Amino acid sequence: MLNSSTLRGPAWLAAGACAALLAGCSKAVVLNPAGDVAAQQGSLVMTATLLMLIIIVPVIIATLVFAWKYRQGNKDAAYEPDWHHSTVLELVIWTVPLMIIIALGALTWIGTHKLDPYRPLDRVDAQRPLAEGVRPLEVQVVAMDWKWLFVYPEQGIATVNELAAPVDRPIHFKLTATSTMNAFYVPDLAGMIYAMPGMQTELNAIINRAGEFKGLASHYSGPGFSGMTFKFHGLPEADFAQWVQKARADGQALDQSSYLELAKPSERNPVQRFGAVQEGLYDRILNRCVEDGQTCMHETMMAKGARATTPQAGSH
Repeated sequence: MLNSSTLRGPAWLAAGACAALLAGCSKAVVLNPAGDVAAQQGSLVMTATLLMLIIIVPVIIATLVFAWKYRQGNKDAAYEPDWHHSTVLELVIWTVPLMIIIALGALTWIGTHKLDPYRPLDRVDAQRPLAEGVRPLEVQVVAMDWKWLFVYPEQGIATVNELAAPVDRPIHFKLTATSTMNAFYVPDLAGMIYAMPGMQTELNAIINRAGEFKGLASHYSGPGFSGMTFKFHGLPEADFAQWVQKARADGQALDQSSYLELAKPSERNPVQRFGAVQEGLYDRILNRCVEDGQTCMHETMMAKGARATTPQAGSH
């Protein structure tokens, strides 16, 4: 009969082998992305981790050394029951962590302002600044139940669960949602950004390498959440133009009625392409007035603001 001591060795070996296999399967996209914004975010994470390890590693080593040196069986360890203070030790304990906290604070403050998702990009990558006059590709994103709608106002097309952009061209995302708050996330492109009904968030990013990348909803939003994924294609400029032409050739138009049909909850939707988009549709989605007879939110807010600033009768 096997006992626990007999199985201890093989169990550790099996655990190590499983960990190695899992590490080999992982692409570690966050630390090796295809876009410059995501690369800067990954670099910030690594730098902050290394700074914290300056304290963590010595503390772990010191803990193990003290536990071994002052174990019960070590008769040679000095016993000093009245010891209570060391100026040198106090300086090390307080000064080094304080310096690391200051460094982390400065690094985080600079990094978070530089990587503000609303801030327009000023470079293509670490070696190439952005040329003057380059217009970002605008993409209007709508998080739906449970699918993603992407509208390209400049190209006059729209897609469901498929996103594409030219390599090395900045992308300016405008995001909203139909009913439930969600989070838009393409790990190779940039960090996640919320999409909320009746509100608009923005994200500036760029893809520096051609390929097919995974996009997903990173915020739980209901029973169809797990299938709310899409493919993001980084394409050379010529291939992107062909992709746009293919979408236009599909012939189907996205207008008020087809949008209302699309907005009905559904799960694991296939890719759809629309060759034309009704003008102003995204603004009506954002202001929650797609259906006839609905008052747009911005009109309601303007009316309330006008009433608030109009002097009341009899007031002085």
